[in-house]
Amino acid sequence: MMPDPLDIEGGEDLVAVGADLEPGTLLAAYRAGLFPMPVDPRRRRSKMAWFSPDPRGIIPLDGLHVSRSLRRSMRRFDVKMDTRFREVVVACGDPSRPGRWITNPIVDAYTELFDLGWAHSVEVYEHDELVGGLYGLRIERFFAGEAMFHTATDASKTALVGLVEWLTGTGAELLDVQWVTDHLATLGAVAVPRSEYVHRLRSAITP
Repeated sequence: MMPDPLDIEGGEDLVAVGADLEPGTLLAAYRAGLFPMPVDPRRRRSKMAWFSPDPRGIIPLDGLHVSRSLRRSMRRFDVKMDTRFREVVVACGDPSRPGRWITNPIVDAYTELFDLGWAHSVEVYEHDELVGGLYGLRIERFFAGEAMFHTATDASKTALVGLVEWLTGTGAELLDVQWVTDHLATLGAVAVPRSEYVHRLRSAITP
């Protein structure tokens, strides 16, 4: 049973350890405001840690910052959705990247969610080459952004713009980005208290 983030004292991001990555477990976790990361990604059978950051990073769908230079840069890319999901997740888990946490079990688990229709990816192409993308999970009007990658300047930002356009056009309400990094802050990410996030989440996942 997943813990209720509203029952957890503020300041603690790690709220549980254990459980599996079956589709039902993952969906229950996201509905409760949690997401997984391996305790030790270097170990093949590392236990799962479940996080509910306080504060939580979100990008208001009407608050995405798109600079003039980014708009110019976007013109050279083609943006698609759900064309190469597993490749996007694998690229996001490149072992050469610092802080890597996307292990093979994570790749397999989210690919299964994709096959079931819950997970989605945004792909960015330049001259038919995959140069950036992101992936995450959607439940009703909620989208949990998991990770992004790029091999060309501004490709991951372009993927985020494409994601927000899709979410806005399909009636979404909440875009979760877990933590606010300096990079995400330049794009409009803000931090909200966990309690506010959970209330927004519950509204967004209600059919």
